[in-house]
Amino acid sequence: MAKSTEHKKTHDLVKKAYGKVAKKQSSCCSGPSCCGTTTKNVTEGDLGLSCGDPVAFSTLKEGDIVLDLGSGAGKDVFLAARKVGAKGRVIGVDMTAEMISLARRNAEKLGFSNVEFRKGQIEELPVDDGSVDVIISNCAINLSPDKTMVFREAYRALRPGGWLVVSDIVLDKPLPESLKDDANLYTACIAGALARKDYLKAINEAGFRDVKKLAEKGHKPEHVQGDPITSAAVNSLAGVATSITVLAAKPK
Repeated sequence: MAKSTEHKKTHDLVKKAYGKVAKKQSSCCSGPSCCGTTTKNVTEGDLGLSCGDPVAFSTLKEGDIVLDLGSGAGKDVFLAARKVGAKGRVIGVDMTAEMISLARRNAEKLGFSNVEFRKGQIEELPVDDGSVDVIISNCAINLSPDKTMVFREAYRALRPGGWLVVSDIVLDKPLPESLKDDANLYTACIAGALARKDYLKAINEAGFRDVKKLAEKGHKPEHVQGDPITSAAVNSLAGVATSITVLAAKPK
């Protein structure tokens, strides 16, 4: 199968799964497979799809232009918008039409005037070269079929001296062969994740420097397509995946 066909198949898989999440406006414990852990008191702006808190590590300041890769319902966009203030702007990019619609509704409900949501793929960002100060992403890059291209695009979009702060899932040991082609585990952010060293290598090879791990915690999906993962699958995934938050700089 040609790479372009494989990529389209993966994009369609992810859009279908996350489109259902957006339509149900529910958390991972009750909707289709998705990243993150069970979240109580979920609102439309927080669907439990995160695996970290990149905004907390991004040292945003008033007036910054921020780009969120895979912005979903807008949770991290809104957190960033509060930090950059009226003089700043936060742009969310997501390829799922239902998520874009939900995020725009949330922005209107919450009264944010300094945010914007653009439909597009994170491998082909709909932004100009060197147009943003900080790029964030929360458990989205692992869903891309071409993570190398995502980091290259992030590098292109950042101004010289800008920062990339991402929270994502990486593998610390190989995924069991029986689970590698599991579509549900792909949309649950496991089957498509890179080995830790390959993930960090992709960031470096895109041109970023000063790559630093800021935080990490073990990651284990509890539900897939609304159903609990079998105990056998849970046991086989023990110690496989980790959620990490990484910071990297584009040289001046």
